[in-house]
Amino acid sequence: MDILILNSGSSSLKYQYMNSVSGKVYGKGLIERIGIEGSNIQHKKGDEEKVIIERDLPSHKEAVELLFEVLQHEDYGIIDNVDDIQAIGHRIVHGGSIIQPQLVDDKALETLEDAIRFAPLHNPGAIQGILGVQAVVPGKPNVICVDTGFHASIPEENSVYAIPYEYYEKDKIKRYGAHGTSHKYITLQVAEKLGKKPEEVNIITCHLGNGSSITAVKNGKSYDTSMGLTPLEGLVMGTRSGDIDPAVIFVLGKQYNMSYEEMDTLLNKKSGLLGLSGVSSDFRDVTIASKEGNERAKLTIDVFANRAKKYIGAYMALLGKVDAIAFAGGIGENSDFARKIILDGLEELGVKLDESKNAGAREEKEISADDSKVKIFIVPTNEELMIARETQNIVENL
Repeated sequence: MDILILNSGSSSLKYQYMNSVSGKVYGKGLIERIGIEGSNIQHKKGDEEKVIIERDLPSHKEAVELLFEVLQHEDYGIIDNVDDIQAIGHRIVHGGSIIQPQLVDDKALETLEDAIRFAPLHNPGAIQGILGVQAVVPGKPNVICVDTGFHASIPEENSVYAIPYEYYEKDKIKRYGAHGTSHKYITLQVAEKLGKKPEEVNIITCHLGNGSSITAVKNGKSYDTSMGLTPLEGLVMGTRSGDIDPAVIFVLGKQYNMSYEEMDTLLNKKSGLLGLSGVSSDFRDVTIASKEGNERAKLTIDVFANRAKKYIGAYMALLGKVDAIAFAGGIGENSDFARKIILDGLEELGVKLDESKNAGAREEKEISADDSKVKIFIVPTNEELMIARETQNIVENL
């Protein structure tokens, strides 16, 4: 089935048109600066050169109109007409009470609106993207695939916070997790590599990038994950702090008279690799600075690695038996250095990296030593293919 995948942000729209069975990508691109001066689309058909078109795009509706114009262009288009697109799959960061892929309807949109309080930077753009598609190509099946869905299987003892129970009961304050589409894809790929059914495997999936999370997968389902109510909890990320003592907010807020919005910005946009190193939010830049002798950069790398190591160790204890650990995401897939420092010292737990296999590896590959009790894999994630296949499943059962 040929499916258009959309990932709408507050001022951007990423897209990919692909076949859900073969995984073939016909074309992809990015629309930037929606509602901002200098808006444009960067479109790539197959292996051809990128085409950039600048146009005033005051809202997502105009962005979607431009997208379908480009998709049908006689020179660099990838469809003859909109009928070629059999369905449209939308990536949603936070689904609230929605835990399975489903067709878009009024109730679903209301649920996504309610979940804006958990994902204020992501959900509004996603909703606008859906509305834009409905306005431009009415009647086309639209399916929402939520990143929080895979984590709906996390048991209460791993998802509930130790605050007054009424906030969980009344306001649904709990661990929702993120990157679920990626963690699910990795789980399926690793199970296949192990020659087992997903329900037969216990694995630890590490999606490491500018945003990072680690998930404990028990019998093929998410059992615990590092991100929480929002993507702020957990690992040290590009600009997010990850785990801190909540009292830090009170102490700094009072000392510097910070508003809630200022504290939100501090922890989400000025912390993590950027805030600690003072160098960059990019792991590559911090790594280079560390190797050049920058002490803050070195400390940042150590904090990053130790945090990830702690989560892996904790999840090994929770799962009891672990079949494999898998790395994905921009850092997880591409940095042999990151994988090495994270796994260093876990040999007594049965996790042994083969440094020769790991060195320079960026492709899908097993990198564990022959005598490692726990297999170690690099699994380049493919969230778009996962969304395409889940969209296909929904549409085929209409």
